[in-house]
Order: sequence, then structure tokens, then C-alpha cells
Amino acid sequence: MSAVLVSSSPSPARPELAGGPAPEFDFAARDFERVRTLIRERAGIHLQSGKHAMMYSRLSRRLRETGHRSAASYLEWLERNAASNEWQQFVNCLTTNRTAFFREDHHFDVLAAELKARRSTPMRIWCSAASTGEEPYSLAMTCIESLGAHPPVDILATDIDTDVLAAASKGVYGADAQGLTKPRLHAHFLRGKGPNHGFIRVKPELVGLVEFAPLNLMDAVYSIGRAFDMCFAATC
Repeated sequence: MSAVLVSSSPSPARPELAGGPAPEFDFAARDFERVRTLIRERAGIHLQSGKHAMMYSRLSRRLRETGHRSAASYLEWLERNAASNEWQQFVNCLTTNRTAFFREDHHFDVLAAELKARRSTPMRIWCSAASTGEEPYSLAMTCIESLGAHPPVDILATDIDTDVLAAASKGVYGADAQGLTKPRLHAHFLRGKGPNHGFIRVKPELVGLVEFAPLNLMDAVYSIGRAFDMCFAATC
């Protein structure tokens, strides 16, 4: 990976627009570095030095929403208001969520074998990076396929991004969602009709196995209850 040098001058951090239209918001190189520091301290997210355009695009949404005309103004206001709900929106806009059903499918083979070995023994599973729900629902499908209806399993699905958790809790996806076989679509999903054509919804028996909750892994203490038998962490 080649290094990208970041100038300390206050020029906008969108070099690809040089000579083109002026950017909507002032976003200097020092603002870019400030955002990198804040998101690392707040959420443990390490943004690469070449992510200027991505950061500008995502942060612009928050500037429009809050009425700020520059990144510097927004960041100063954010830091003056440590308890503001805007911190959650700041984290949400800079979080990248990449997931699919049964991604890293060998993990689910291991889970199925463990479930069958335990049979009727209750099991508690933690999905620590739930994103929009594909992984925890894949875990729930594996539990039902391995043990039958109403398996003795509880799944806690957490994520730092409250927007993706809201989407996950609805359990609605495009009918072309990646990672789902036709038998699984038939067994575990309801197909939308009329205005909902082209969408699928997870069946109630899957929803009943999963609890969604916000959690920042940078927190000093986790309020997640008793111990887990298995944990699924984020993968790149």
C-alpha cells in the first residue's frame, strides 16, 4: 500500500476537485485529521489517510442536517457538546457496514456442529458486529436447521451504528439478497406482495431468537448480561 501525504495547509481535502466547482463545505486537511482522531477515540475506527473524499461525502450529510457551513464549525460544536446525541450520528455516518447472509460460511458449519453436540443444552451467542442483521439471522437459521423449531438458543446482536440496528430489527431485505439459497428463502422468509414486491422479511421464529442492542466496543464496561458460549466478531 503506497503512502498518501496529507498537507497541513487549510486547502480543501478533495484534491480531485481541483480546478472544478468549489466544494459545498469547507473541509481542510486539518479537519480531516481531526475527524480521524475523534472517530478513533470515540469508536476505535482507524480511517486511512487516503479517505478524504469518502469522509467529505459522509460528513457533508451531517453538516447539512445541523446547519453548519464548515467542518471546523461542526467539529468545534460537537466537542463543546460532549453529551449531544449528535455524537451517535457522527459515528453512524463514518461507520462502514459490509455484510451478507452466511458470509464466511465455514463459521456456520462450526456452529452447526457445536449445536448438534450440545443438543438440548441452552446456548447463548453474541454477534458483536450485527450491521444490518444478515449475520445474526444467519446464526438463527443455523440454529433452527440444526435443532429444529424453537431451539434453546439466545442470540444477542450488537453494533455501534444505531441506524443499521434499526434496519436489522425490521428484518426486511431485497429478494436478491446475497448468500441465501432457494430452500432457505422458502423456509425462513416471507415474500412481499403488492407494494412490497421484490422484498423479503424474516419469519417470526427467527426474530424471536435475536435481540438487537447498541454497543460500543470501546466502552469500559459492557452491559450484556451473563457469559456467552460463542462469540462472532467482525471480519474484514
